[in-house]
Amino acid sequence: MQSNVIKKKILINDQWVETDETHKIYNKYTGELFSEVSVANEELVNQAVEAAVYAHKRTPFAPDYRYDVLMRVSELLRENSDEFARIIAEEGGKPITDAKVEVSRSASTFQIAADETKKLVGEIIPNYNVQGRFLYTVKKPVGVVVAITPFNFPLNLVVHKVAPALAAGNPVIIKPASETATIAIKLCELLEKAGVPKGYVQCVVGSGGVVGEQLLQDERVAHYTFTGSPAIGRHIQKTIGLRKATLELGSNSATIVHSDGDVEKAAAKLAKMAFAHAGQICISVQRIYVQQSVKEQFLEKFLHEVSLLKVGDPLNPETNVGPMINEKEAKRIEQWVIEAKEAGAEILTGGRREGSVFYPTVLMNVKKGMKVSDEEVFAPVVTVSGYETIEEAIELVNDSKYGLQAGVYTSDLNLSYKIPYLLDVGGVIINDTCCFRADQMPYGGVKDSGNGKEGPAYAIQELVETVTVVVNLEG
Repeated sequence: MQSNVIKKKILINDQWVETDETHKIYNKYTGELFSEVSVANEELVNQAVEAAVYAHKRTPFAPDYRYDVLMRVSELLRENSDEFARIIAEEGGKPITDAKVEVSRSASTFQIAADETKKLVGEIIPNYNVQGRFLYTVKKPVGVVVAITPFNFPLNLVVHKVAPALAAGNPVIIKPASETATIAIKLCELLEKAGVPKGYVQCVVGSGGVVGEQLLQDERVAHYTFTGSPAIGRHIQKTIGLRKATLELGSNSATIVHSDGDVEKAAAKLAKMAFAHAGQICISVQRIYVQQSVKEQFLEKFLHEVSLLKVGDPLNPETNVGPMINEKEAKRIEQWVIEAKEAGAEILTGGRREGSVFYPTVLMNVKKGMKVSDEEVFAPVVTVSGYETIEEAIELVNDSKYGLQAGVYTSDLNLSYKIPYLLDVGGVIINDTCCFRADQMPYGGVKDSGNGKEGPAYAIQELVETVTVVVNLEG
């Protein structure tokens, strides 16, 4: 075994626990062993839930202290940004430049959540037709929260679940993606250092079918927040019954380039965002619809910009596109592209694989029924199609089982006001790609893209109970 392999324990009830079973995590580009993390067994998962329940009932987490802890974690992330970014690049395959942005965003997300602790207030209710009574509401934590997170933003998507849960005063149990668990454990170390109360943060590593399933079956958990596939999202909702869940699921997000938009600027930005993190982003640009009158102009600029992308080692600051999460996923998308080609699609560039690296691929003549259009590719593959009228473009975007976000390039002010009402998505980005997200904004989709909203202020409202209080002044 390499001497520089990181070994990580898991956090259970304020104790760092080492187990006999470990999960090996490999550098996504070199294939070398990067870290080994302990895997939780049934008893440890149970202990984690017990500790969280005890903390919720017996250890109040006052709002002013929540603010202090969250702000301190934000500071610690900035102080340790280089180390955290390197871990993300090595175990997740994300280009180091993008990894640094993720760490910076994570620090900001903690700060945003900290600010929200000061806004958790109830309201006085007008007493129309109710004499002699005073009506008001209070907000209280829902209880134990389980955060099930994916590999693609292994830090910031953990933060988007953990920070609001803590800001609302809830204990949280993190079950990170096993492929990128090292960074989640490192975050727990910072949370501990920042002074999070005992039992308020647990981290359990293991498969979804074992550890995840045990957490779903445990009725002491009040709320689940999950990012992943629609199939797992449905399973979660079916399993937990009436308990609450925030589900951020799949997408095949589209961007419209209308003839009155800045075509050159759109082409350059889309070339970058269609392949960022090898397309492994929930709101990655997967479908591009260009008005026919500017399609040739768009393609010339777009394909030129794609040709400039540097593919390779994520630790190289000049790399734009690194490896996919594993070779299995790279082989999957390779097969999807082959199937599309055999069914009549045209490969304008890319279409080749080297190990877990799949080169940026642009497809045309894609039809309904092809996986590269209908399903979430989660890979560096984008389709380009033409349309005649904006009504046709809207219909093409909406002709999907998903509805997370859409982008629209246009200079028509009337269209920019109307189109959010016409697109069946959770977010509409005007004069930018569908792949834009600000951490403070409400983020979530419709249809098979899930339910509920992320973004600290919006997530917190789903992580508190609104309790109505009626005082009989005459009693």
